[in-house]
Amino acid sequence: MSNVIVVGTQWGDEGKGKIVDLLSDRADLVVRFQGGHNAGHTLVIDGNVFKLSLLPSGIVRENKVVLIGNGVVVDPYHLIKEIKQLEDKNIKISPKNLIISDSAFLILPIHQLIDEIREKNHGSQKIGTTGRGIGPAYEDKVGRRGVRICDFFDKEDFETKIKKIYDFHNVWLHALGEKKQNYKNIINELWELGNIITKYTKPSWLVINNFKNSGSNILFEGAQGTFLDIDHGTYPFVTSSNTVASQAGIGSGLGPTAMSYTLGITKAYTTRVGSGPFPSEDNGSHGKTLGINGHEFGTVTGRQRRCGWFDAVLVKQAVILSNINGIAFTKLDVLDGFKEIKICIGYEIGSKKIDYLPSSTIEQKKIKPIYETMKGWQGSIVGIRNIKDLPVEAQLYVQRIEELICCKVVLVSTSPERYDTIVIKNPFLIS
Repeated sequence: MSNVIVVGTQWGDEGKGKIVDLLSDRADLVVRFQGGHNAGHTLVIDGNVFKLSLLPSGIVRENKVVLIGNGVVVDPYHLIKEIKQLEDKNIKISPKNLIISDSAFLILPIHQLIDEIREKNHGSQKIGTTGRGIGPAYEDKVGRRGVRICDFFDKEDFETKIKKIYDFHNVWLHALGEKKQNYKNIINELWELGNIITKYTKPSWLVINNFKNSGSNILFEGAQGTFLDIDHGTYPFVTSSNTVASQAGIGSGLGPTAMSYTLGITKAYTTRVGSGPFPSEDNGSHGKTLGINGHEFGTVTGRQRRCGWFDAVLVKQAVILSNINGIAFTKLDVLDGFKEIKICIGYEIGSKKIDYLPSSTIEQKKIKPIYETMKGWQGSIVGIRNIKDLPVEAQLYVQRIEELICCKVVLVSTSPERYDTIVIKNPFLIS
């Protein structure tokens, strides 16, 4: 039995979907443990493209069970839509292969409205939210007025709780001069969606415990990245959940001693979407080339990602925060053709040099990257599946990254395709 956690080590978009899909081959259960449908995963399998944002990546494999944990916030409209989209691509989905935690919280239409209004009112100080209602839904969860999937079991109780949420938020909407929302406009539609969703519903902790006790392999799939974590990220330019490895157990119902291995997904360069600090961002031609070569547009929003060089300071910090055992190094092929490749190896704030990302937003704004330059490689590495077949310069780049982040690279992705991956060590075989 092995329980492997997969987390992003940057600002998301590291290629977790492909790696989770690859590892799902040896997993019996794939668990999503935080976030909502603001997290986009793109899978390319035999030329077929699957875009997921709520369902765990293992859903596209036959004879695999996937679970949406209690730490996830679920938009019922989007969930049904995503299930339908996969069924249209001949992916079979039933209560046998999809389980949804009965204690997962719902994202309601009013949450999305509030998200959009807030972002609009922030003006130039936008957080960069996707506008999907994730933040307001988590706020209601913490405020103890949220609605959970298990509330679909009783219509009268469900309607009472929906009314309570709408009454609460209408006070704010009215104060802002916005139109009040009437819960009665959506209650019947929501209830009908609930009747569809509840057939997939079970206590997630009990399901996971049964898999654990039977000696199964469990894969925990994180969303977003370390530095979007509500506690450890570049606050306030973060998501509304914890994205580090510790959340895997909390967001699913399993204790920390049951975890075997943590795999950090790390892109060979750095990107982020929306506002916030980005020390190694390149606003010149190199950044533009990275964006074009890497097809750096958000799966969920379509927004163009900001691009820059690999930040070893950032990733080393992520390794520490999640006690990462190994790294899956993705999109190495995007660096094909660069004569020189830069690596951020430290920061300067005035005359002071530091080797970590400070918490203060004021200090983060003052950071200047310290770069080391390595020789690039010519030709394409797309599809290479053996580390020895990489150009020497590419091998040296991977080795240097390992040294700087103090963690071994165990997988290297050389294209979006599932099997275009150099497997140095499989986490399920070494955990």
